[in-house]
Order: sequence, then C-alpha cells, then structure tokens
Amino acid sequence: MNLQKIEHYKSVFDLIVKTVVDDDKQEIEIWYARELQQVLGYSRWENFTTAIGRAMQTCKSLEINIDDHFREVTKMITLAKGAHREVQDFMLTRYACYLIAQNGDPKKEEVAFAQSYFAVQTRKIELIEERLNQLSRIDSRDKLRDSEKQLSKNIYQRGVDEKGFGRIRSKGDQALFGGLTTEQMKQRLGIKSGALADFLPTLTIAAKNLATEMTNHNVDQKDLQGEKSITGEHEQNNRSVRGMLGQRGIKPEELPAAEDIKKVERKVAKDEKLLQTRTKKLPKEK
Repeated sequence: MNLQKIEHYKSVFDLIVKTVVDDDKQEIEIWYARELQQVLGYSRWENFTTAIGRAMQTCKSLEINIDDHFREVTKMITLAKGAHREVQDFMLTRYACYLIAQNGDPKKEEVAFAQSYFAVQTRKIELIEERLNQLSRIDSRDKLRDSEKQLSKNIYQRGVDEKGFGRIRSKGDQALFGGLTTEQMKQRLGIKSGALADFLPTLTIAAKNLATEMTNHNVDQKDLQGEKSITGEHEQNNRSVRGMLGQRGIKPEELPAAEDIKKVERKVAKDEKLLQTRTKKLPKEK
C-alpha cells in the first residue's frame, strides 16, 4: 500500500472517531459500527454483522468481557419522504474495532489498513505505515513457508528426500542471487544464525515465493521426477524471476538485510497485547 493510499484511508478513518466521557470522567475514543461499516467497504449491514459476531466470539475466547468493548445501541435513520426508523448499531472501543478488522474480509484493502490503524493507538501516519509494512513482510514470509512446505511434500513423492530438498532450494537461491550461494548471501548480509529468508526484505521474499510456486506448478504439470530434473526446473524459475527484477533495475543480492522476521512477529504480537490491556472500557450504561 503506497503512502498516498495510506494518507487517504487515514483521513477517512479519522473522520468517524467520536469521544465520550468514561466512568472516571475522562474522554475515550469510540466508534459506531454503522460508520465503520462504510469505511471498511461493506455495502450490506448483514454481512458486516458477521464480522462483528466473529469479533465478539474472539473477545469471549480470550475471556474478555464483551460488554467492555461492544455495546448494542439503536440509531435513528431518515428514510424517503422524511420518515424515520430505528436500526441496530454498536458502540465500539478501539480494541473492538481492531477485532472486527481482524475478522473482516482480508481481500478488502480498507480492512488491511484498519488492522494497523486501530492497533498502533496513534494517528501518526509513519507508525501506521511501519506496521503495514511489517504485516506485509510477515504475510510474505508465511506464504514462502507454505510454498516451500508444499514443494518439499511434492518432491518427496518424486524420490527426493529432505537433504535433496535442501540442495534444490540452495541451487534456486544461487540462481536468484546471481551466483551467490545461500551461505554467501548470509555472510554478505551479516546473518550469524537463522534462515536466510528470515532476514530478506519483502520484495526478495516475494520473489523467492514466486519462483517456488512456479516450481510447484511445473513439478505437477510436467510430472517431474528425481532431484536432477526438479533442480533444473527450480533454477530456471529463479533465473526467470531474477531476469524480471533485472528489467526493473533490481538486483536482489544488493538489497539490504531486513530485521529478523521473528523479532518483527514478536513486536506485532506485543502491540496487540498492549492494545488489549490499554484500551479504555466503554462507560457503564446509564
């Protein structure tokens, strides 16, 4: 998500925040579900209440009092010819909005933005952008893990053991990084321990994943057998991805190392825990 889109979504989300006074006479931020529905890109209330229901269930499973974060209210809307009608709505805390985003449609860009917007407990755009980038990198790393796991399974059925898989993956790295082996790349990036992919930037992780997915596809489609043929396929796919990057002036071996993905995952998890504990509860009903 580029900075222009982030700024646009932030301005839209900023418009719907409200403040109320809590039981300690302090102002707290709250949101209304009907307004949140619109900025999250849901056209039908019925579909949006499904996400709300899942968010409430998540809250319950964490043994958090639902009433502290979700409150059903009624809202008066104006119909055609000036008529009025009461409709269901919910008053929500920041934590409730975060859970709704977590349980929303992941294909919606607005939902992806909301997961970071509500998590960081700030309206500073650079912190929202940083979290979005962290989540994008974590997602890319997860996808690479899945595609490599699938490749390992595919080739095991075709006469290649775990050591063979390691050799195939290493040859793929060498093709992607312009002749540099996995160990040479780790030395180049100053990686003392851990997997190379855990320290690669998002673009390189995505490149490795694309090549691996291509190999998975062609192993099945061509019914490749044995380490030699699968190695050749994987090398070619990595060379093709490298060539595509090269056309845009990108050499993956020259991109700087990124923070250990495990540290990023721990930071994201910590932010989520802090959000849960620091979000102020809804005031008691009068």
